[in-house]
Amino acid sequence: MNEILGRIRECVIVGKINAATPFPPQMKGMPGAYDYTKEAIEQGVLPADIMNLALVSAMDEVGQRFAENKIFVPQMLLSAKAMNAAMELLKPYFNSGAVKRKGTVIIGTIFGDLHDIGKNLCGMMIEGAGWEVLDLGVDVSSDKFVAALQEHPDAVIGISALLTTTMVNMQPAIQAIKSFSPNTKVMVGGAPLSREFADSIGADAYGKDPQESVRWLETLVA
Repeated sequence: MNEILGRIRECVIVGKINAATPFPPQMKGMPGAYDYTKEAIEQGVLPADIMNLALVSAMDEVGQRFAENKIFVPQMLLSAKAMNAAMELLKPYFNSGAVKRKGTVIIGTIFGDLHDIGKNLCGMMIEGAGWEVLDLGVDVSSDKFVAALQEHPDAVIGISALLTTTMVNMQPAIQAIKSFSPNTKVMVGGAPLSREFADSIGADAYGKDPQESVRWLETLVA
């Protein structure tokens, strides 16, 4: 791997966003993911290589460490912020077609539920794996999911819930989505859910954690 790609990857893994950020303490004042990405672009490194060999690779490692309880939510959020900082510099290349996304994922917390930490984490991991993420936020109605799908007909939809009182709202949303577009894949997730519940409401997949969600999405493009 190109040396600067290795530096970008390491900065994302440890959550070093840019030179101004104080975390991690041992890298205070040193360049971060944003700075090295800017340098890589100036050196002529292909944006697709920055995306795939540095950012996607780093977030895959972060997800694995999170799944193994080697890091926790605060560290994961910092890694995601570092990845997002680098991604800002790559966005012009996404728009030009120089860097290809794997697809689009529409995510949202189901209507009646205002919790978003799990959804946000999942969205960051999915984006870090090379997908475009359209986040509809919280308290998302069936109509909003369908409207977003009209704009992005090839998208996958991810629906989250944290409350047992709102997880029951997922089934009507899935029915509305499938009525509009029977072939659209829908993944559900959230603390009170189980694979059995996901199956019972007609979901195509159950994302137990961000890493599992990404692994399932990868099967769609394999």
